[in-house]
Amino acid sequence: MTSDAVTATPAGGTHLTGAGQGTGPEAGPQHGLGASLPPADAFAKVQGTFPYAADLWAEGLLWAAVLRSPHPHARIVSVDTSQAAEMPGVRAVITHEDVPGEDTYGRRVADRPAFARDVVRHHGEPIAAVAADHPDTARLAAAAIAVEYEVLEPVTDPEKAFEADPVHPDGNLIRHIPLRFGDETATGEVVVEGLYRIGRQDPAPIGAEAGLAVPRTDGGVEIYTASTDPHTDRELAAACFGLRPEQVKIVVTGVPGATADREDLGVQLPLGLLAMRTGCPVKLAANREESFLGHAHRHPTLLRYRHHADAEGRLVKVEAQILLDGGAYADDSADALAAAVAFAAGPYVVPHAVIDGWAVRTNNPPSGHVRGEGAMQVCAAYEGQMDKLAARLGMDPVELRMRNVMATGDLLPTGQSVTCPAPVAELLRAVREAPLPPLPKDSPEEDWLLPGGPEGAGEPGAVRRGVGFALGMVHMLGAEGTDEVSTATVKVDGPVATVMCAAVETGQGFTTLARQIVQEVLGVEEVHVVAVDTDQPPAGPGARGRHTWVSGGAVERAARMVRTQLLQPLAAKFGMSTELLTVADGKITSYDGVLSTTVAEALEGKELWATAQCRPHPTEPLDDTGQGDAFVSLAFAAIRAVVDVDVELGAVRVVEMTVAQDVGRVLNPQQVRARIEAGVTQGVGAALTEHLRVSRGVVRHPDLTAYPLPTALDAPEVRIAELVEERDVVAPFGAKSVSAVPVVVSPAAVAAAVRAATGRPVNRLPIRPQAAVMTP
Repeated sequence: MTSDAVTATPAGGTHLTGAGQGTGPEAGPQHGLGASLPPADAFAKVQGTFPYAADLWAEGLLWAAVLRSPHPHARIVSVDTSQAAEMPGVRAVITHEDVPGEDTYGRRVADRPAFARDVVRHHGEPIAAVAADHPDTARLAAAAIAVEYEVLEPVTDPEKAFEADPVHPDGNLIRHIPLRFGDETATGEVVVEGLYRIGRQDPAPIGAEAGLAVPRTDGGVEIYTASTDPHTDRELAAACFGLRPEQVKIVVTGVPGATADREDLGVQLPLGLLAMRTGCPVKLAANREESFLGHAHRHPTLLRYRHHADAEGRLVKVEAQILLDGGAYADDSADALAAAVAFAAGPYVVPHAVIDGWAVRTNNPPSGHVRGEGAMQVCAAYEGQMDKLAARLGMDPVELRMRNVMATGDLLPTGQSVTCPAPVAELLRAVREAPLPPLPKDSPEEDWLLPGGPEGAGEPGAVRRGVGFALGMVHMLGAEGTDEVSTATVKVDGPVATVMCAAVETGQGFTTLARQIVQEVLGVEEVHVVAVDTDQPPAGPGARGRHTWVSGGAVERAARMVRTQLLQPLAAKFGMSTELLTVADGKITSYDGVLSTTVAEALEGKELWATAQCRPHPTEPLDDTGQGDAFVSLAFAAIRAVVDVDVELGAVRVVEMTVAQDVGRVLNPQQVRARIEAGVTQGVGAALTEHLRVSRGVVRHPDLTAYPLPTALDAPEVRIAELVEERDVVAPFGAKSVSAVPVVVSPAAVAAAVRAATGRPVNRLPIRPQAAVMTP
């Protein structure tokens, strides 16, 4: 999916209800927390003037190009760069032999080479890179590199990876989690089984990967690129460059979204190596094909389920086998598997569970972090099982879910108690009770409502409407012992406040939130957020809502420390404590009204600053039976999907998605709406159209013409039935992650609606037309 910084709303608009949701002048504050403060870069992105990494420029720059393998699995017999090096305008050609430091890297497991050495393990793996004085010259030179391959049989079926020859020296098994909870021998009166397949979704960012590297006089290098975790990038890149971390600086610029393509070093490594080799600035701007081949995708997943229930529909046991295709390298697979296994039963009370999860290496394209990884795949499966169980019992699918929903204090199958607010029943009631959209009229003026659009071949008589429901959950922050910490500095100089925090703005709205926090705490309206680079203390990756929690918490703590510095002289002058003073609407007042002054007057001639950290409570790895307190907190959502299906053609149109979401606290109503709309649209893409086609390890047609993304015309109307603001007491501001859970739940809801419309078992995402066709 594209960046969710700007989202398009189809005709009909978005409906929003619930506390603190107003956007008009009379409905809520105009600054601070709770205000619909617009993102600072919103207009630039809408107008097309926002500077992405591909727009970077430096005097005397060279252009880079990367040679990639055309084979998914092959032995490299020889690499001849002589012809490329001799081409006019070519300044450098590098291979694995030119990596001066560590020749493998990885965020969790250092198993991926900067350039393939002896073996190619996936289609598109980098072999060499070229720097030249013109982009066309660089590409021609890369194509002129002669590589002799001995093509090997690729391992492309993850089920066969267990017995196949090792794809990697570390073996084909990345991780196995055997979760055991309760009585393994328990059985229910009613048993339903299912086999589910989830396809390979690409993050498909607005802009393809790009960057600029500039050599430094100390032998180091500065890299300007759209990183979402610049400090980790610096550590990994420095190790490959054979440099100290302080000799490498990552400057974040033009991030189009927090997606998997921004968490790989496919840009940073060749750029840095070429810049140091040539002594010149070097720019790389990938085309869309290179982007598809180079970055990670959502894990394709095979899931086998068996649900046990009693005669009244209460779950007794869930059995599942989950197999994630990690591609050639480990990357994020272990983390995705932990989420998949832990959430395999969904937001339901299950007294007994037997769940096995595996992540394996294959010669397929790499898999990694894509919003809701692990959780999205299992949600489609366990919600399919709940629909199947309801049909077997002759029970309403919503009623079956209501009998089993989780609440605060219940246990996950990992044995962890759900201590955060878990208003799952309230969410489900909200979407069930929301009014349904009107039925389309069978008239020529309304033909555009048919599946397939105005030019579609469908007939109104073949259209069936379906309504489906789904519940889902995600975890926030890192898991299994990840040390989550962020540092922020807040400085106030007269009427202007400045925030320095290395939390990357990925479209999730952190820079806007930082401004709101300082406005709220200090009463200063003009707040600037400094651009991110690795000279600042680390703030961690931009994923799983962590910057709202951890980095926002750090900004709040720093701002409160500055607030104390501001109020102490005033409190001492009047013989009272700072707790008796309030800051609101730009004024400082005491509880008794004796003191009343403006923030501007109190700050006049002063420069105040403070630095603070935020670190959530620790978690622990899952043990040998899948047990442990692995997650900091959870977020939940319920979605009702309404679809129209042409049962002759198998075309599906999503009419409306009604969302009820557990948000903790709404910090910016407008951005909450935008995050939910974007998440739902990304989920609809995964449900209906988005599937990167791979044949025997080779990506077929890696371009946007063969990878259909939902457009503004495809985006359904998103109706927000309720935002439950039950604050998580351990989270700063009480807020929860917003973006990921709609992505997780939307595909399952769409599949449920198609099942309701057709009566067909929908067990594969994206839904293929033949799965929605009703035979006479």
